[in-house]
Amino acid sequence: MIKDKKYLENKGSQCLDLAKKFGATDCEVLVSNSIEETVSFRNKILDESNRSDSLVASITTFIGKKKSSIASSNLLDENLKTLIERCVETTKLTPEDEYNSLPDKDLYSKSNLNLELYDEQNYENDKKIDYLKELDEKVFEEKKVINTESGFSQNKSNFILMNSDGFQGSQNASSFSASCVVVAKSQDGMERDYEYTNKCYLNDIKKPSELAKLAIDRTIKKLNPKKIGSEKINLIFDKRIAKGFLGAFTGAISSSAISRGTSFLKDKIDQEVFSNSINIIDKPDIKRGLGSQIFDREGVQSNELKLIDNGVLKNYLVDTYNGKKLNLKSNGRAGGSTNLYFEKGKKSFDELLNLTSRALYITETIGHGTNLITGDYSVGAAGYIVENGEIKEPVNEITIAGNFKEMFKNITLADDLEFDYATNSPTMMIEGMVVAGK
Repeated sequence: MIKDKKYLENKGSQCLDLAKKFGATDCEVLVSNSIEETVSFRNKILDESNRSDSLVASITTFIGKKKSSIASSNLLDENLKTLIERCVETTKLTPEDEYNSLPDKDLYSKSNLNLELYDEQNYENDKKIDYLKELDEKVFEEKKVINTESGFSQNKSNFILMNSDGFQGSQNASSFSASCVVVAKSQDGMERDYEYTNKCYLNDIKKPSELAKLAIDRTIKKLNPKKIGSEKINLIFDKRIAKGFLGAFTGAISSSAISRGTSFLKDKIDQEVFSNSINIIDKPDIKRGLGSQIFDREGVQSNELKLIDNGVLKNYLVDTYNGKKLNLKSNGRAGGSTNLYFEKGKKSFDELLNLTSRALYITETIGHGTNLITGDYSVGAAGYIVENGEIKEPVNEITIAGNFKEMFKNITLADDLEFDYATNSPTMMIEGMVVAGK
């Protein structure tokens, strides 16, 4: 069982009292406990079963504008005393930084909204094993499958955040996830693909048969790929790939990147950086949302942000330290985005496929070819040829390239948005990208 709020609160209060006793002018304490249980199968045979229990106190002490941090998993009284005394002594030796401080007091969260992030259900190991057995049995009904790797993970966590300004906030959360990796073989070779499901509540995850079918379908369709030549062509990105562009976007609008000047979106507030049909929203208060939170890791209230409004950049993701550098108030995004998504477009998936006589439908990217300083983007990819609205034969061993400055302004979105992850996108088309093939 995870530690209850009272236990975490007692440890947090103890840390705050010790920090003040040893001379800190301000202090922030995070006490967290998480228990994760994981079972994995390989080819219908139990491969591994693990359980990890993490209990950690992270303490940050301030003396004026000096700051230092320390963390430990030993929460015995004598160790905490030694730990915090050492942290305060280290703070005294640390150079001053004018931007070091706790958040402005008026920004702390006072909300008691219930986001329904914790499921009391506990899936015992034999149930996890039964789930994976059923999953693998369904996968191997397809004769072309030669290998599988599957896993089931359950995580329960609780934390309390406290500081010397009097803020105190806690949150418990749960997550249940299952994954299935499939390898299939034909006369011309082997292909691999996967599917997974991840939810806060056990009853919301996909059933084994559904997960198996999705993983099989994705893998079998990739068999017998062909090579194509180099060209400039419209690319249609599967939702799993399209959401990755939001990850690059949030990296470029983080206040740390902006304050360091290492982002191609520096000084772009109130400028059009996407086409005027695009809206991007970060919504922290979705019930059972994988990225939901009432407050950020500094205790600042997290409210809904419209990051892109009809193509125009309206907000950065701002924490306290970098916000002070930029003369901006924290908007509750220490730690990054919450539930981030492109607002859905107006065209159906089929209409998107029919927008051009020939395109490539990208279902997999390989590598991390993103440069957030210049906006350059280049990755290996695989997918399918699309002709006259129909998905045809698979293709692989291609490289796709472009620059986000142009790519963002050439996006068309479908209306098939679903909230399966913390970051979500509908199917996306980007016009006129460069593809390098054989």
